[in-house]
Amino acid sequence: MELTPQILIVVLPLIFLGGFVDSVAGGGGLIPLPAYLMAGIPAHLAMGTNKVVNGTGTALASFKYFRGGKVLLRPAIVSGIGALLGAAIGTKIALLINEDILKIMMLVALPCAAILLMLKKDFGKENDAPAREYTPQQEMTRAALIGLGLGCYDGLIGPGTGTFMLLAFTAAAKLPVREANGEAKCANLASNVAALVTFAANGAVWWGLGLVASV
Repeated sequence: MELTPQILIVVLPLIFLGGFVDSVAGGGGLIPLPAYLMAGIPAHLAMGTNKVVNGTGTALASFKYFRGGKVLLRPAIVSGIGALLGAAIGTKIALLINEDILKIMMLVALPCAAILLMLKKDFGKENDAPAREYTPQQEMTRAALIGLGLGCYDGLIGPGTGTFMLLAFTAAAKLPVREANGEAKCANLASNVAALVTFAANGAVWWGLGLVASV
């Protein structure tokens, strides 16, 4: 496809809006995919290109959390490995699905994800205080399952993954919000990388648009 001014006019303002909404209130990740589809970009190419944008933002956020000492290394590594594997599997499945069916799946998943996020605006507040501790084995198992399951979702559909991971780390792993945020960012970065590599290996990434949109 050719990178035309019409595509940029449709995509870039909505990508900017998604980043702004995500930084202020969260949930902005639901905006970019519809933007690509509105611009007439095929579903597989839209998903692969979106991983370039998502990966850039998530990498910066992960670095900030790590530098701020808000990442617990062991669960982050385990959940990251799970997310790598899950996202690779999810992306492979997505690539096997017909474009039209995949577009329908995305259009169904997006409003469902939006509703879930709106219903759970107070997530994690119950875990601001120190929570009961799990054994190291339980902690690692939960982290791995969170990474694997939501990594697969990220590769197959994508929108809302970071917030869903945060929900999972607070609800299932009982982590305080700040630490859960760090784990979620690292796991989401891993799933973005795996999905991006898999899409790119199958020629489903529009690098020109992805890099411009990342800026």
